[in-house]
Amino acid sequence: MEKNFVVGVDIGGQTTKIGVVDRKGNIIKQTVINSKYGANEALVFMSALCNTIRELASEVGLENIQGIGIGAPNGNYYTGTIEDAANLEWGKGRTVPLAETVSRELGIAVTVTNDANAAAVGEMTYGAAKGMKNFIMITLGTGVGSGIVINGDVVYGHDGFAGELGHTCAVRENGRSCGCGKSGCLEAYASAIGVARTAKEWLEKSSEPSLLREVENISSKEVYEAAVKGDKLALEIFDYTGRMLGRSFADFVAFSAPQAIVLFGGLARAGEFIFKPAKEEMEANLISIWKGKVELIPSALKESDAAILGASALAW
Repeated sequence: MEKNFVVGVDIGGQTTKIGVVDRKGNIIKQTVINSKYGANEALVFMSALCNTIRELASEVGLENIQGIGIGAPNGNYYTGTIEDAANLEWGKGRTVPLAETVSRELGIAVTVTNDANAAAVGEMTYGAAKGMKNFIMITLGTGVGSGIVINGDVVYGHDGFAGELGHTCAVRENGRSCGCGKSGCLEAYASAIGVARTAKEWLEKSSEPSLLREVENISSKEVYEAAVKGDKLALEIFDYTGRMLGRSFADFVAFSAPQAIVLFGGLARAGEFIFKPAKEEMEANLISIWKGKVELIPSALKESDAAILGASALAW
């Protein structure tokens, strides 16, 4: 009997999105669960994930699910494991047998990849990169993820971990510490957490008036809301963040010559606050053969859909 549905799972640093998808790419049903578990609670998380998949798939019947695709931080396409995922307390410093455990529990084949690679597959299949064979997907969330597509194929490298552009060095002297253990990573500056760190650092060093001084626990959301209201410091923070991204994008173009760089995630929703400085800085740092040739575009998919669809595509 032909099975007409798959499950797509997007594991993020804060939440995990799960959806049942049909052969036309329609998300039939979806939900969100918590990703934040303690250092020794990987099995607890995987049990919660399996229970949620059972419940979500009950509408179509678990027996009609062909496979499960999972996008996860440091998800290894070759082994089905999560390996030393800095943004997951239960995945940091260890190897979690995700595909093996979930497959054994549910009796369904499971394929795992990096969460940003899953988003790239979703964008290539259904979104702004449809028809493109060479592009880079950048996910701006809790961290900075990336999926690199060359000649229509996701780049995995020899060990399954190629494309960690968020951990390329953006600041070489006295760079911020990053959750990965390095210093100066792009993720430490251009993620949602990085924007909040910039705000806190600048507020401490400056006496400049700002709406942000009234916020007790600053997040990138508060910085965005202040920028919308014209707050000078908030606008400068976004300009700084965008230019940090743009300089790195120029480096990324130099090694893969993409048709486009697609931005996805919470910070991408800041629109021109991020896109304008990033585009200007990228163009200023490109060598002549690439100037004006690389698009910088937002994802065309709903944030809740892109990684689910991409991950689900692995399961057909």
